[in-house]
Amino acid sequence: MPLEILLILVIGGISAIAVILHLTGRSHRAVLLPEDARAAWHRHFPDDMILGIAVARDGHAALIETEQGPGLLWSFGADTVGRHLRDFDVMDHPHGLRVLFHDFTAPQVTLHLSPDERRDWQARMTPR
Repeated sequence: MPLEILLILVIGGISAIAVILHLTGRSHRAVLLPEDARAAWHRHFPDDMILGIAVARDGHAALIETEQGPGLLWSFGADTVGRHLRDFDVMDHPHGLRVLFHDFTAPQVTLHLSPDERRDWQARMTPR
């Protein structure tokens, strides 16, 4: 098979999959409720004992308090990503907070928070 035809088939196939996923609603960001955040955190860290959950007003992030310390859960498409807050920096952002992880698998996340949420989350994220 000529390379030009193979290239067209590959690009067309990937594009068709992307369109189908979008049309079926699988490209929407996950919206978290407290029970969803708890289940998602346990999927990432099954042995953690959750002490408290604070879900962002927009539902796309949650601050999880565990016996090991705070953790952050956020929407990444239709799925979630969870990280313990151990080695990180936090910066103000016009829409909330930007968390910079010292981890190449999840280098940073921008949390869209109201001013009240921003102050509360920043206080809860700092090590005690």
